Amino acid sequence: MNIAKTYEHLNKDLQTIEKSLDQTIQANHPVLRNAATQLLQAGGKRIRPVFVMLANQIGTYNISQTKNVAVPLELIHMATLVHDDVIDDAELRRGQPTIKKQYGNQVAMYTGDYLLSIALEKIAMLKNKQIHQVLSHAIVEVCLGEIEQIKDQFNEQQHIRHYLRRIKRKTALLIATSCKLGAIIGEAPTKIVNQLYKYGYYVGMSYQIIDDILDFTSTPEELGKPTGSDLIQGNITLPTLFAMQDKHFQEQLKQVFLQAKKHDRTLQFTELIEMILTSDAIQRSYEVSNWYLRKALAALEPIPNGQAKKTLQSIAHYIGQRRK
Repeated sequence: MNIAKTYEHLNKDLQTIEKSLDQTIQANHPVLRNAATQLLQAGGKRIRPVFVMLANQIGTYNISQTKNVAVPLELIHMATLVHDDVIDDAELRRGQPTIKKQYGNQVAMYTGDYLLSIALEKIAMLKNKQIHQVLSHAIVEVCLGEIEQIKDQFNEQQHIRHYLRRIKRKTALLIATSCKLGAIIGEAPTKIVNQLYKYGYYVGMSYQIIDDILDFTSTPEELGKPTGSDLIQGNITLPTLFAMQDKHFQEQLKQVFLQAKKHDRTLQFTELIEMILTSDAIQRSYEVSNWYLRKALAALEPIPNGQAKKTLQSIAHYIGQRRK
């Protein structure tokens, strides 16, 4: 099952958000406009706008208000993707050349900055100060997560707690914020707002862990980039951390990291990827993901029954079952 099937009843309103995204990114400068449009047209699950809409439906749903929060959140996410590709020296995203590959690092960085700027411009139009506070905090945390990832590249001296803190900042908080802001603009009670934030956080943690697992278990065609790209780029994720508990693997990883910048990375990492796949690291990573999913579903228990709650539950179940 495709994740979009779980929220297909939102398709009409998603089209409204997609149209607004397209209108918002139209810069006057042709290079900036073309680069941003290329990223938008590459697609994506638009999961953050979906969470805004579903959380909004727990309260009083209004697509006009929802759009004004969902669009900036998606733009912030898009900005982080562009910056990530520069940091990781990535040439492919979703099977298409990255903005960094097509236009170079300078244009890519300014495209990311542009997307972030228009997101802030859009959100500034909202009068609710709480929305500004919640969103600004999330942006600060996302930036800290990015800095931590840069600092930890090709650094084997890491612990699982470092990884969990990093994905909290890079992924989970923006999803949690999507849920929280959707509930706020829907004027849901504070208790419900807090529960939806917890749900978004736990789902976001699971979502990123599954992504990191699939980076090893999926084919390049399914990923739209080489298998094991995270490790090849020096980013240590949960499967690698579990594999590192084996001393032989840890020593191999250390040696490969020392040589990674001198030779072809892909050839060097092939053996390490195979060692991860034949260990129990993948299964143990799924177990951590499932723990977060159980917490996410528990967070939904106080939420009033209805289609929005059912869809949030379905999304969580889908994430847990995702294998490609």
